[in-house]
Amino acid sequence: MTVTVERGGRAVRRKRDPHRPRRPRRSRDPYALFLLPGALAFLAVVVVPFLMNTGVSFTEWQGVGTPRWTGLANYRELLDDSEFWASFRHSLLMVVAMAVVPTAVGLVLAAALFDFVGRHFGTRTASVLRACFYLPQVLPIAVAGIVWSWILAPENGALNELLSVLHLGSWQRDWLGDPDLALYSVMGVMVWVQLGFPLVVFMAGLQRVDPQLHEAAELDGAGWWRRFRHVTLPQIRPEIHVVLLWCTIAALKVFGAVYVLTKGGPGGATEVPSYFSFTTFFEKTQVGYGAAVSTVLTVIILALAVAGLRWQTRVEDAEEGVAR
Repeated sequence: MTVTVERGGRAVRRKRDPHRPRRPRRSRDPYALFLLPGALAFLAVVVVPFLMNTGVSFTEWQGVGTPRWTGLANYRELLDDSEFWASFRHSLLMVVAMAVVPTAVGLVLAAALFDFVGRHFGTRTASVLRACFYLPQVLPIAVAGIVWSWILAPENGALNELLSVLHLGSWQRDWLGDPDLALYSVMGVMVWVQLGFPLVVFMAGLQRVDPQLHEAAELDGAGWWRRFRHVTLPQIRPEIHVVLLWCTIAALKVFGAVYVLTKGGPGGATEVPSYFSFTTFFEKTQVGYGAAVSTVLTVIILALAVAGLRWQTRVEDAEEGVAR
């Protein structure tokens, strides 16, 4: 076989060495084919239903018959709906219960298990305690909600019975039936449910922290708190960003716990946007209006996710620039 090469304006034909191995042809990336089933599933399960839901949000429809196009009427009504804004305020409190508190407590517990329990009692004991904290994440929320409804029951509930045994009968309350306490009771349950996730993530992050940094800080006379603040926290900052973002999204779309424990009551005291959308869909049969609520909630979550990821990327780029 010969190859034509341009040299000095004239063509020179060279013979290919038959013993020289042939260069393989570049083929298209085969890994893209493995992404195709997931992409199709995402398109069918997420994108198409979201677009259909968005289309329904521009109509007035009761679930049967032909939808009537109303444009932005549902969204204008949503802006003036005090019940929706009240549910959104409840959702912000759920962010505190499911993101802020578990992240702060999870950091301290992870550091305690890693630095104290792991060193003095062995890594196996720390692993068992970590699994115990993570157990609520594994339990179905329906099961956990039913158990907590028994614990918080006003009559013969475990919590009120415990207070009675401790001679604190004046503290007994209808924890899920009092409008002033119901939301805080649900928040307490969600702290218990959500705590295991940050703990596991932070313990994984602590394993990649260079122990020589702690040794150097300890030689300089830094105590545990100063080492934790100035050495540990900067090293696991990516994990903190991930946990805060993930838990905030989970708090904004929380539904199961509210449905099992209180069903949004009493008197809407624990209603959140996802449950408000659910009742508007299936109980009030205002499908178009319920679709508008869920669309707004989805857009808020997407915007929060994009903003959180961009902020995390910007912080990491800035840290790399300083390191260089």
